Amino acid sequence: MISVIIPTRNAARFLPALLERLRQQAGVGELEILVVDSSSGDATTAIAAEHGARVCEIPADSFDHGGTRTMAVQICAGDELVFLTQDALPVDEHSIARLVRPLREDGRVAAVCGRQVPWPDASLFGAHLRRFNYGETSGIRSWEDRQRLGLKTVFISNSFAAYRRQPLAEVGFFGERHLFGEDACTVGRLLQRGYRVAYAATAMVYHSHDYTALQEFRRYFDVGAFHCREQWLLREFGAIRGEGARYVRSELRTIGEQGRWELLPAFLLRNLMKYVGYRLGRHHHLLPAGLVPHLSMNPGWWRREGT
Repeated sequence: MISVIIPTRNAARFLPALLERLRQQAGVGELEILVVDSSSGDATTAIAAEHGARVCEIPADSFDHGGTRTMAVQICAGDELVFLTQDALPVDEHSIARLVRPLREDGRVAAVCGRQVPWPDASLFGAHLRRFNYGETSGIRSWEDRQRLGLKTVFISNSFAAYRRQPLAEVGFFGERHLFGEDACTVGRLLQRGYRVAYAATAMVYHSHDYTALQEFRRYFDVGAFHCREQWLLREFGAIRGEGARYVRSELRTIGEQGRWELLPAFLLRNLMKYVGYRLGRHHHLLPAGLVPHLSMNPGWWRREGT
């Protein structure tokens, strides 16, 4: 059995299309769908139940990217575990089958990252980020690849990913107390144990964000804080060498190719905000404790953790 786990919070506008698309999936048999809802104030749980999903409700202030997903795995029945976020939509009826295929074809593969493509109406910035991070070529990474890829060796996103239960249990599932990045930490531990992680470029979901410059700042503050708090990943896998500069050059080239030079001020501001946010996040422990939640996309997590 395949279990599909979807954490939600006020997801009523997304769930009907997502759950209907999951019902249409071919080549996977019956799916167990678990919606883990963080005390939504809309019709999320009612919609999930109407579509035949199992619903688990938790207090909003107890949500944790690692702990909540670990709890969800432990109450599911599937040996293959697919994770989606509420705002991701499988592109077609084969997305799940293509995602789990590497798990079935190679016993050394413990995790699979699917491809995220931008929504048709995504902004240039939102679309470029997805196309930069999610290429058209599938592949498999192992522990040895860290010498070549650095931190990109552990790249995965639980917005659309699949795992085999047994290896996941061996590394303690997703742990607890994760600001975010629980997926990368788990893949890092799987690779340390000799497992492999696959990238399935033909397994696709629509998923992109049109962040404002302030949201970019807060997102990269969290990335920097994550790298600070999970320094073992950097020690074991190394940094993403030159990736930031490569991304900036690629984004600027995209602006030029599309003749969107009116976006140049936004390009400069957004990348400045990312850089400043990341540097502050890397040194968040030096900032006043009361300030940190205001700099993050996840202020409730910091208040609960006491920074």
